[in-house]
Amino acid sequence: MSTNISLKHINKLAIPALISGVSEPILSLTDTAIIGNVDTNAIEALAAVGIVGTFISMLIWVLGQTRSAISSIVSQHLGANKLDKVKNLPAQAIFIITSLSILIIIGTYPIADSIFKLYNASDLILSYSVDYYKIRVFGFPFTLFTIAIFGTFRGLQNTFYPMIIAIIGALANIILDFILVYGIDGVINPMHIQGAAYASVIAQVLMAVFSAYFLLTKTSISLKLTFPFNKEIKKFILMILNLFVRTLALNITLYFATSFATRYGGTYIAAYTIAINLWFLGAFIIDGYASAGNILSGKLFGGEEYKNLIKLSNKLIKYGIVIGIIIGIIGAVFYYPIGKIFTKDEQVLAEFYNVFWIVLAMQPLCSLAFIFDGMFKGLGKMKLLRNILLISTFLVFIPILYLLDDLDYKLHAIFVALTVWIIARGFPLIIKFRKQFLPLAQKT
Repeated sequence: MSTNISLKHINKLAIPALISGVSEPILSLTDTAIIGNVDTNAIEALAAVGIVGTFISMLIWVLGQTRSAISSIVSQHLGANKLDKVKNLPAQAIFIITSLSILIIIGTYPIADSIFKLYNASDLILSYSVDYYKIRVFGFPFTLFTIAIFGTFRGLQNTFYPMIIAIIGALANIILDFILVYGIDGVINPMHIQGAAYASVIAQVLMAVFSAYFLLTKTSISLKLTFPFNKEIKKFILMILNLFVRTLALNITLYFATSFATRYGGTYIAAYTIAINLWFLGAFIIDGYASAGNILSGKLFGGEEYKNLIKLSNKLIKYGIVIGIIIGIIGAVFYYPIGKIFTKDEQVLAEFYNVFWIVLAMQPLCSLAFIFDGMFKGLGKMKLLRNILLISTFLVFIPILYLLDDLDYKLHAIFVALTVWIIARGFPLIIKFRKQFLPLAQKT
């Protein structure tokens, strides 16, 4: 039976995935907004949240690629009517990835001070960064557990339950942020930046608990670890290794961007923190349709429905560009009020407003890059994704960043380099996709 790729069905997958995906940047934006408005050392605390957020995002993105690998394998087996052959894979994948996360906690906790010095953090910013990280890192295994279960649901063509779980986590984080950062008179003392960290960890634990509950009660997939390993585990690990290298390249980009912004001074890193978190928000909104592409492309590829695969790509290009333009327009309309949500400091706002227009202008380009990124993950073409990101990071982003930095463009240097980086990531994927699948579609 032909797979449904109507707009209604795409939205049925994309909108819950969008809401689910937005939960992670909302956690960071909530911390950013609340910490940016504290009465004591707001700029330093905001800078620390930005620096630690970048590092934790790196860890999550590196090991969180389990979601894409599991989703790709499960969806392809679903399309080929062979789902029974991979039912024990998710539990084995979760075991591998959470074990690695515990090793990372053990390895990074004692050297947190040294890690954030690499981001040019010093004095109070460094102290806040270490305090914040040494609490937030304990949510890491729970986040990876949740991500792996989200990947399983996506492979099963279900984005509804991940959406419910994400909403629970986001609401819990927002409520706890207010309670723990600002305190409650006579009940809870204000905990400042540490309160934001505790709020995030508690929200991550809640999401993990609900993830396990919905997977066990709403699907036939078990979380019981069994051996020997599934025959697809080698494919899974190879996907993870390729995505691991790819994500390291992605995070090298973010490391250079954050490091340069920190070097420019507290005002600049605070402005950068607001701008990059809003960029992440836009990226995760677009990721809803990238997720639909990921989910459907895997099933279509497994079922050898190449004509529908081309039709799906054409539809997602149109939807992605429209969504990117809408995000840009909304940002432009609320340009100045958006900045004031996160800080009242006039110098920080001035630097933020200087570059926010670049963040908005690149949204349609981000749409194309992220959608085809998602589709190639669904197809299992992780090696290609790895190579393109290595090229775009080391041969495009870093040289442009250094060139514009030499010209003293500061935050403009960072966001212009990011824009060109996005172009270098997206357009080669579109060309490769059409070159590979148009001939196959014409034969069927």
